[in-house]
Amino acid sequence: MMRSWRRVRIALVAVAALALAGCGGATVGSSGSGTSGGSGPACGTVNLAINPWVGYEADAAVYSYVAKTKLNCNVVSKDLKEQVAWAGFGTGEVDLILENWGHPDLTKQYITDQKTAVDLGPTGNKGIIGWYVPPWLAQAHPDITDWTNLNKYADQFRTSESGDQGQLLDGDPSYVTNDNALVTNLGLNFKVVQGGSETALIQSFRQAEAQKQFFLAYFYEPQWFFEEMKLVKVNLPPFKEGCAAEGPGVACDYPAYDLNKIASAKWVAAGGPAVELAKKFQWTNDDQNAVARSIAVDKMSPEDAAKKWVDANPDKVNAWLPATS
Repeated sequence: MMRSWRRVRIALVAVAALALAGCGGATVGSSGSGTSGGSGPACGTVNLAINPWVGYEADAAVYSYVAKTKLNCNVVSKDLKEQVAWAGFGTGEVDLILENWGHPDLTKQYITDQKTAVDLGPTGNKGIIGWYVPPWLAQAHPDITDWTNLNKYADQFRTSESGDQGQLLDGDPSYVTNDNALVTNLGLNFKVVQGGSETALIQSFRQAEAQKQFFLAYFYEPQWFFEEMKLVKVNLPPFKEGCAAEGPGVACDYPAYDLNKIASAKWVAAGGPAVELAKKFQWTNDDQNAVARSIAVDKMSPEDAAKKWVDANPDKVNAWLPATS
């Protein structure tokens, strides 16, 4: 949710890992919250990164609940931005990231070059990133969903933050985004403005729909909010291989992502029930959205939301468990 295409230089990541907590996140080296159903030696402790979007929180809630209640693991949750979390693999302070959105730069740095991390395979979730408008706007101006018509309406999208240009609202600065490059390369009279969080994006869509405001924003799936509001995606130039490479030359839509899990190479090599659970952990967008909605809308605690889903899906959960459990 997920995320940045911007290059993360090794020096900057090291500084962030040692000294900074990005925008509300913790740093590698800071203490996290530990929860356990018992710290039995057969499982041990899992240091689990928590990235800042509710879909990831749903992943983490269910993995943690199953690890604690079925495998007697100790789970230590650490609120970290994605780039900072990857830096923890080499120190042993992060064992597992449950939802990775591409990040070819980090993959090269930590998996290919440093060999401190490994790919644990897909989560089963399909990730979509794009630009969206509220339903009323697409109905009132159907041509607005074609990017070539956006400049015609740019004045209508102006805000105090965007000045004399239209506003494109982005989310958390750590999310995967090509938006500045897209606005420039497509010749759009828009300015990218940081909304700051997933919650800010959702509230802005609600306000725009209720007040019939022109509003354009970065958003993504899986996301429970689509059940509440049928946002309409703007059609950017179609993605094709090579057009969305990292850097300033991007001029097409985002690719579809097969979301995957990343883990500490040392942790995986040590093995154990928590590692096997992480390897087998897979579910659908609908599964994730159900838990995320329980957390975000029904205001259930992550643990209660996880329990509700686990109790309703015993066959899926049993398929994740090590054969000996």
